[in-house]
Amino acid sequence: MSQDRIVVALAALDAATNTAILERARRRGFSKFCAIEVGPTPPPVGEFWYRATPDELVAIARVAPQSPSVVRVFRVRDPGELAPVVAALERSEPVAVRWAAERVIPLETLVAARRRPGTLWVVTASSADVPAFLGALEHGADTVVVEVATPEMLDDLEDRLEQVRPPLGWQQVPIHSVASGGMGDRVIVDTTSLLAPEEGLLVGSAAALLFHVASEAEGSRYTRPRPFRVNAGAAHSYTLLANGETRYLSELTAGDAVLVCAPEGLARSARVGRIKIERRPLTLVEGDFGGRHPTVFLQEAETVRLSTTTGRVPATDLKAGARAWAVPFPAGRHLGKAITETIEER
Repeated sequence: MSQDRIVVALAALDAATNTAILERARRRGFSKFCAIEVGPTPPPVGEFWYRATPDELVAIARVAPQSPSVVRVFRVRDPGELAPVVAALERSEPVAVRWAAERVIPLETLVAARRRPGTLWVVTASSADVPAFLGALEHGADTVVVEVATPEMLDDLEDRLEQVRPPLGWQQVPIHSVASGGMGDRVIVDTTSLLAPEEGLLVGSAAALLFHVASEAEGSRYTRPRPFRVNAGAAHSYTLLANGETRYLSELTAGDAVLVCAPEGLARSARVGRIKIERRPLTLVEGDFGGRHPTVFLQEAETVRLSTTTGRVPATDLKAGARAWAVPFPAGRHLGKAITETIEER
């Protein structure tokens, strides 16, 4: 999810409804809020608040990392009113834009004009705008202020955020070798969603390249389909979360949002319902990508399938020469977040 890029603006006309919205937002994990009237007490630890006026948003008590203390608000109704916003962004000044007409194309202009991270904000009263605002030119606005007038609007906002996904650059990676990986702890990921046969998770031993492991939506001659399940791989492996961060398979817990995707197809968020870790024989699959040999460890079983250009191949039938679907990512990671550093994973 992209909750860290959302400010929930309490927009109900009565205090009781705003209190209900705030309580629900806190339960759902939101931590940035905005209101016209904010109480004098300091916000709870971990929360960040802004006081809203017609012309600016002013931080109260504490500011989130990389967030400005004051954000000037612009209303853009035509191309002429866009120019001052572009100029402010080129000066690295924080701005918040409230659109009155077209919004996607002019937002792309602002994304291109942004010179400093954290300076481009947008304000909207419709959660339907959020995916486009967060994804414009693959990067989107730094922060979206969503005016929420009812608790039900917050539910819709959360559902929209589940649809926000990082772009994927699929690659066909030749399999260099397939060998026994010995015994190890493998992790099954059961989701609260039903998966299609072509859907699955991105998994790998190195964050720089993750292979596509398909779901068990297809059974075998001896097992029924389990369309909620991905037998993902060994415990040390990375997988991709819905917000673009990586996490070790062994660290996944119920409620985590993982990225479910199909090679060169659609991607979506799904929640983890259960994790099963059991000791099983493993197969070591080694690829050949840019002079490196990235690996993935899979359980040696007919129901575990790696996605290749000729279909989903069981781990027991994989052979050198096949071309597996995979996605490259920045190799540097700190607590799952991509960073720029010199790193080599083997």
